[in-house]
Amino acid sequence: MKILAFGASNSKSSINKTLAHFTATLIHHADVEVLDLNDYALPIYSEDIEKDVGQPEAAKRFFEKIGAADGVIVSFAEHNGTYSAAYKNLFDWASRIDQKVFQNKPTLYLATSPGPGGAASVLAAAKGSAGFFGVDLRAAVSVGSFYDVFDANSGRITDPTVLSELTSAAEALVLEDSVERVAS
Repeated sequence: MKILAFGASNSKSSINKTLAHFTATLIHHADVEVLDLNDYALPIYSEDIEKDVGQPEAAKRFFEKIGAADGVIVSFAEHNGTYSAAYKNLFDWASRIDQKVFQNKPTLYLATSPGPGGAASVLAAAKGSAGFFGVDLRAAVSVGSFYDVFDANSGRITDPTVLSELTSAAEALVLEDSVERVAS
C-alpha cells in the first residue's frame, strides 16, 4: 500500500509534516512518501495567470502524486484560523485540473499546533468541505500542544491517548470498507 503524507505548510520545520509522517509510520507494510510543499511553489492563483500559463507543472505533479497513492494523510497547519497560504494556493491550482483533487482516495485528516487548540478550526473547515473535493475521509484527529506530546529525540508521540487516537485513525485509513466514515 502506497501512502502519501504531507503537512499543509511550507515551514521547513513543520510540526504538521512531522505529525503526518509519524502517523504514516503507524501503518504496517506501507510504502510512505512524504511530500514537502516547498517542492510545489506556484504563483498566486488567478484566472488571468491560468489563461496565460495554463496548468503549472507543479500543480500537475501534486495532483498526480495523489492519484498514484492508495491513501493520503494530510496534517493541516492553522494560520489565523484557516489554511496556510502555501497549501491553499497549491490546492486552488490542483482544483483547476479536477475539482475532485483527492480523487476519492481514502484520506486521513490531521491538524496540530503548539497550543492546546490543535488547529481545530482549520480541521473543521477541511472536514466541512471534504465531500466537494473527492475526499474519502476515514478519520480526523486534532492534536493539541504538539511539543508536549511529541518527543523529538525518539520521533514518537509519547502521550498514550494521542497515540491511541492516531493509531485508530491510521487503521481506519487502510480498512477496505471503513464503517467509521467521518461525518462532514
